[in-house]
Amino acid sequence: MNFDKEYDASGLACPLPIVKTKKALADMTSGTVLKVMATDPGSVCDMAAFAEQTGNALLEQGEEGGKYVFFLKKA
Repeated sequence: MNFDKEYDASGLACPLPIVKTKKALADMTSGTVLKVMATDPGSVCDMAAFAEQTGNALLEQGEEGGKYVFFLKKA
């Protein structure tokens, strides 16, 4: 999937992956896509809840190289 910005939250524990994702999205324009990588298993549920609460679209999520990968489209 194409993305405009990437953030690696590997090694961070809850709630830091979400906090850092929110910060990364803050300076992006509407319609752009952020790729987030995380190692915290809790980030799977957290990222879906974050997207729902903030209105940002969770386009795709999966695993890649032992990390959880998320693609969020800025609202």
